[in-house]
Amino acid sequence: MATVSPSWNYTLHLPRDPRAPGIARGTLRLVLAAHGMPELTPTAELLAAELLTNSHCHTKGPYALRLLSSEPGRLRVAVWDTDPRVPPGFTNAAAPEPPPHAEHGRGLPLVRACADAWGASILRELGASKGGKLLWAECGAGAW
Repeated sequence: MATVSPSWNYTLHLPRDPRAPGIARGTLRLVLAAHGMPELTPTAELLAAELLTNSHCHTKGPYALRLLSSEPGRLRVAVWDTDPRVPPGFTNAAAPEPPPHAEHGRGLPLVRACADAWGASILRELGASKGGKLLWAECGAGAW
């Protein structure tokens, strides 16, 4: 008898606290271990860290980490925040690299380089989604 892995998702709402990105990364590691996906941890943690830090540093409201697996061995890491503006470094694959001495600007190009796929959704409805944007990146086996 064949078994089918059910899809799953988790959302962790985070406060405006400098410890929040670290707590979210710890949660990510626990979720992947619980679902038997430890091989995705290094890449997924890097993707989450960059997206979370971007939201923490460049927005003023709350943000949330969302983890979604619709097929075995594949993970979508997404971060929602209240600012509807998508960072240009995320949408423009041809954006120039920061100068070697720059202290900022490498995070989103790093996400693009390490993820199998990435994207952004602007959430215009102020209902349940509270507006804002959702930046996401995927890693793992298979293609969605």
